[in-house]
Amino acid sequence: MIKAGNHYFELIESYRDAFNEEDFVSRYSEILDKYDFVVGDYGYDQLRLKGFYRDTYKKADFNKRFSTIQDYLLEYCNFGCAYFVLRRLSKQEVDQQLLSEDVEIDEEDKLKNVKIQPTIQS
Repeated sequence: MIKAGNHYFELIESYRDAFNEEDFVSRYSEILDKYDFVVGDYGYDQLRLKGFYRDTYKKADFNKRFSTIQDYLLEYCNFGCAYFVLRRLSKQEVDQQLLSEDVEIDEEDKLKNVKIQPTIQS
């Protein structure tokens, strides 16, 4: 999970190892909060971010839907440039992942707290 602003993201694709968390977090803007997907591409060593909606969101312009990301990359990005695609996680997905991480940590802590009783030999 990647946190930027008040949202968490999941990396879907990183073409040519493009994803750099520090660059993404520093470049992220609140204007991207409304989108379900964020595409980042590098041109002239600068990161550009663009938001896209899920395909089922009917109010979105056709060219801002997930299925048009490939067209965007071909038309507006430098040929062969490094890029990445992130999906914004819903609150339920974040809670579920955080809960599952806590459960794993709790189980490890339980094992650390187990004391082995020495056996008494007579």
